[in-house]
Amino acid sequence: MPENFSKAARSPVRHLTRADLFLFLRTIAIGVVGGGIFTALNMPLPWMMGAMVATGSMTLAKVEMAMDTRLRTLMILVLGVLLGSAFSPEILDRIALWPVTLAALVAYVFVSTIIAWLFFRFVAGFDRKTAFFAGVPGGLNEMVILSQAAGGDDRLVSVMHSTRIFLVVMTLPIMFRVIEGFDPAMRTFGTSEGGLDVMDVVFLAASAVVGYYLARLIRIPAPHLTGPMIVSATVHLTGLTSAAPPVVLIAAAQVILGSAVGARFAGLTFRDLGRILRLGGTSTVILLTISAIFAVTLEAITDIPFESLILAFSPGGLTEMSLVALALEIDTAFVATHHIARICVVVIAVPFLFKLLDRGGSKDDDL
Repeated sequence: MPENFSKAARSPVRHLTRADLFLFLRTIAIGVVGGGIFTALNMPLPWMMGAMVATGSMTLAKVEMAMDTRLRTLMILVLGVLLGSAFSPEILDRIALWPVTLAALVAYVFVSTIIAWLFFRFVAGFDRKTAFFAGVPGGLNEMVILSQAAGGDDRLVSVMHSTRIFLVVMTLPIMFRVIEGFDPAMRTFGTSEGGLDVMDVVFLAASAVVGYYLARLIRIPAPHLTGPMIVSATVHLTGLTSAAPPVVLIAAAQVILGSAVGARFAGLTFRDLGRILRLGGTSTVILLTISAIFAVTLEAITDIPFESLILAFSPGGLTEMSLVALALEIDTAFVATHHIARICVVVIAVPFLFKLLDRGGSKDDDL
């Protein structure tokens, strides 16, 4: 793996200061240009994917990027409220089948983790700890934190997960467009033509704030997204509001999220890119193949559509895959709920699996 990446001085996604203002504005500008180009090309989820490609490419060209973690967190709150607005009373008719797929999700996490760990350990040649956390189909932030705590190479884990998320978000919508005939353009996520009234704003803002602090209080994984989504879903299911955040705000959130993913490739060069894509691409294909096997099997058992299942079991990030589902109008509530459950399984059960697999770790951990 490239030494320059492992030795990179600081993360591009961090708590920024005034001295970073120019870097931050440049990153946003590049992300907006990328999103605009992808929108003009009618690409899937254009603002997020365009920002990812643009900032990722400029990062590889050694243009320094910087994204503030606080702003990213704020935008995730907005996206949580947006995802909650996708919940409607109709999901109550389908929810009886969810325990079957949620149970299968637990098996998916364990099977995927073990197979991906074997790939990164014995094919890619990573040390045991880094191989394990690079292979877990969990959230990027969670895996980086757990890897760092266990003594793995957290930056290498970060770039593997960033590559996987990048590839999954780039390929799945295009596959749906080619194979299933879905319109890939970003759905109008925002409010109705009547716009927002004062009470809509109050309910949406309260969903973000109350949801976040409530989720933190009861220690729900990914509280920035999960809490606002749960409270927003409750507000929408009870009919208190039918509004969603404005389209412009959602596009801005996607630009910031996509720019943060692209900026994480800091420290890499185009020379490194070949191996990164080979390893990340191969592991992504492995995980997507496992996802497809589970999706086909569960479709036969539950009659839940394959496209809903493949997005629910795909190895992408919670926020990113929920947005893909929303953009393609594929049962967002089902997809988001399963990705939240996956993170819960990962955070709770994966550390125990790691201890089991790492028992009596070999002396060649520093390969």
